[in-house]
Amino acid sequence: MKESYWGYWLIVLGIFVVVILLLVRNVTSNNTEDYYNGKEIAEQSMVDAIDYGYFRYFGELRINKEKFMESFLRRFVDAVNGSNDYEITFTAIYEAPPKVSVEIQSSTDTYVVGTDSTSFDLVNRVNYILEQNSNS
Repeated sequence: MKESYWGYWLIVLGIFVVVILLLVRNVTSNNTEDYYNGKEIAEQSMVDAIDYGYFRYFGELRINKEKFMESFLRRFVDAVNGSNDYEITFTAIYEAPPKVSVEIQSSTDTYVVGTDSTSFDLVNRVNYILEQNSNS
C-alpha cells in the first residue's frame, strides 16, 4: 500500500513539473519573439523611411520620423499574434544620422494557480543605427 502512494505522489509531481515548464516556455518564447520582431521591424522600417531626395542632394542618410513610426507600427501589428497586450514607446528617433530606440512592453496572460494569479511584464529595448558605406 505504501508503494502505491509513492507512485501517486510521483505522478502528481510529474504533472506539476510539466505545468511549470509549459508556463516558463510560454513566457520565454514570447520574449524572444518580441525581441527579434522588434529588431527586424526597426531595420525594415528605417529603410522604408529613408529620405532619398535628401540623400541625392547632400549624399548623407536621413530618415523621415513620421514615416518610420507609421511603418514600424504597421509592420509590428502584422507580425505579432493577438494573445498579448503591447505598449510601444519610441524613446529616441534621430533623423540624421539615423538612429532609433524603441521600447516594446508586453504583458502575458494571467496565470491562476490556486488562489494566486500571476502575469509577467516583459520589456524589450531595441536600438538601431543605419549606416552607409563611404566608398569614395
